[in-house]
Amino acid sequence: MSVTATAIPSSPADDAAHPLPPRLLGLTHLANNIAWSWNRDARNLFREIDETLWQQLQHNPILLLRYVPAERLATLAANPEFCARYDRVMRWLAAEHNDEHTWYAQTYPELRGKPVAYFCAEFGFHNSVPIYSGGLGVLAGDHCKSASDLGVPLVGMGIFYRDGYFDQRVGPDGWQTDSPDSFDLTSVPIQPVPGIGGEPYLTSVRTFGRDVYIRVWRMMVGRVPVYLLDSDLEENHQDDRPLLSKLYAGGPALRLRQEWLLGVGGVRVLQALGIAPAAWHANEGHAGFMLLERVRALCADGVPFDDAVKQVRASSVFTTHTPVPAGHDQFSVEQVQECAGPIWEEMGVPAEKVLQIGFHPSAGRGVFHMTAACIRLSRRVNGVSERHGAVSRVLCNPLWPDRKADDVPVGHITNGVHLATWMANPIMQLLDEHLGTVWGAERDRTMWERVLTLDDEKLWGTHLRLKHVLMRLVREKARQNYRKGMLQSPQLVGAGTLLDPHALTIGFARRFATYKRANLLFRDVERLRKLVTNSARPVQFVFSGKAHPADTPGKQVLQSVYQFTRDPQFEGRIAFIEDYGMHLAHLLVQGVDLWMNLPRVPLEASGTSGMKAGLNGVPQLSTIDGWWEEGYDGTNGWAIEPEVDDDIGDRTADRLYTLLEEQIVPAFYDRDDEDVPTRWLATMKNAIRVAGTQFTGRRMVEQYVRAYYAPAILGDALQDDPPVS
Repeated sequence: MSVTATAIPSSPADDAAHPLPPRLLGLTHLANNIAWSWNRDARNLFREIDETLWQQLQHNPILLLRYVPAERLATLAANPEFCARYDRVMRWLAAEHNDEHTWYAQTYPELRGKPVAYFCAEFGFHNSVPIYSGGLGVLAGDHCKSASDLGVPLVGMGIFYRDGYFDQRVGPDGWQTDSPDSFDLTSVPIQPVPGIGGEPYLTSVRTFGRDVYIRVWRMMVGRVPVYLLDSDLEENHQDDRPLLSKLYAGGPALRLRQEWLLGVGGVRVLQALGIAPAAWHANEGHAGFMLLERVRALCADGVPFDDAVKQVRASSVFTTHTPVPAGHDQFSVEQVQECAGPIWEEMGVPAEKVLQIGFHPSAGRGVFHMTAACIRLSRRVNGVSERHGAVSRVLCNPLWPDRKADDVPVGHITNGVHLATWMANPIMQLLDEHLGTVWGAERDRTMWERVLTLDDEKLWGTHLRLKHVLMRLVREKARQNYRKGMLQSPQLVGAGTLLDPHALTIGFARRFATYKRANLLFRDVERLRKLVTNSARPVQFVFSGKAHPADTPGKQVLQSVYQFTRDPQFEGRIAFIEDYGMHLAHLLVQGVDLWMNLPRVPLEASGTSGMKAGLNGVPQLSTIDGWWEEGYDGTNGWAIEPEVDDDIGDRTADRLYTLLEEQIVPAFYDRDDEDVPTRWLATMKNAIRVAGTQFTGRRMVEQYVRAYYAPAILGDALQDDPPVS
């Protein structure tokens, strides 16, 4: 349905808010549960209201309902076909409040109504709610969405970062600049939770000698409520009001305060809300103080310290995402004493005994190691891929000095991604036609094997449409940024305006950290130039991603890549798309031809972007690290074998070029009489097959439930306690 574009007001004063027609009042309720974002009927319903405006607003239904003309809504309210689709979506939304027929209710009926608390420092649910920085947050979002689909009674706990992460701008010299990413509270599906007795806060936490009052916001993620903590209250000291406003801002001192407020405040918020979790999951060490607060609360109720530790351990799960020692949060013992003191008085033990919980032999006596604390207070511990589990056992070995690394009780559950969030609508429609409409809830290998019999021309045509959407977005983004004065003329080529929709397009999008080696591609410039400028078989690369504001080496890698986008010898076939976020990520994993990943082995704990690409029939080219060690089977992409002594990456780069020259480029350009790349399509189909069978959020959360959540609730013991000293 073609609709004339509606002008977006330039300021809140221009808002033309108007009531919805009575027939469509449920649209407000729908827009305020982020579950709309992974229901195809709901997405299509919003798109039909005004497709152009929907695209301009980057799929934000709250803003769509604010800006669409009242006349348009009145017309839709009188349209029987639209109302029939609306009614169907409303019935689905009502069913989201019931878990009776879900996998969890059918599999563990005795555990219904016993919540699992899931603590994480960031959550990535949708581009419109920028309280995430990257992989950890998006993984947490996919975990909650998958739990909702399965009916797992998860309760999320995080922080409401009013200033978001940051907006990225890249100057003509390629240097990244960071600016606040604040957002309008009325444009996001987050509601305030009233305090007791009408107070604006729900609880308080004492830290560094002052009480910090905590306001709480709730976000509904399907069946899963996620509570977000906020300290921006008049009741707080002016220095404490911004403590929870910025994601990963400042140095260790601020991070310590944020983690303390998340852990301690989160436990107290759940208590104030009358929620009594039967199992507790700390997703990464940032959430570790949640475990310590629970020990304190038990001791305050009269439980002896050692017994309290055992009780907390029995019901706790800890997931580590960090494969290097320097990546684990560590604070000085003196800082923790100032921040947490004097909780040991309530525990009835000396301060030293509490601080010993965070002792790690490799870090020394003066350090409180968050991962060590989480391990000591959690009976179930896991890494996020098979390889990362092995790496984590080595890192944790000092906590069990009398054991070999292989015997350290740290397991693994490989990450997965939420299929309905990351698979493109056209791909899902194609699978509907081929597999039937219930395929999305299945993990049956036989069913996924049938993907290999997809019609070549239909799959290729679908992919080309998605590629066209990406190319159009890249050009429009460059045009709009140029119009706003955010790009200078020499930057337009590097923004992707000369990309060829028919050329082999390779995507690389992730956080710009040095170990991810975005600049490895440029190790041999002349060899790369020949690949890129081959007039018969051209190759082009699209880069995107942010470096952490404090990561100067990461910014330098980004700058070095950006400078190649302006080099005329590459003929405009190297592009960098700035301000990477979930909206752009969707289009990239759905629209490029090949996904590239080049981490230094074994520094990629898991990685999930290649899984998302695979679900869309986009194969991966990667070093064998993280999930790719399990996922690569020789048919679904290409693997770069690790070179154990290749510290500078020369042999890895040589292997990369060789694969491109001898296998990848020929396969893409080998066409039949209908210009269809049959060899390439075989790899595309296998990419879908492997990702759909093994690497979905559904599989991941089912594993967490079977291996960790259910045993934690039922009291089944697993791992041995590590010694404290």
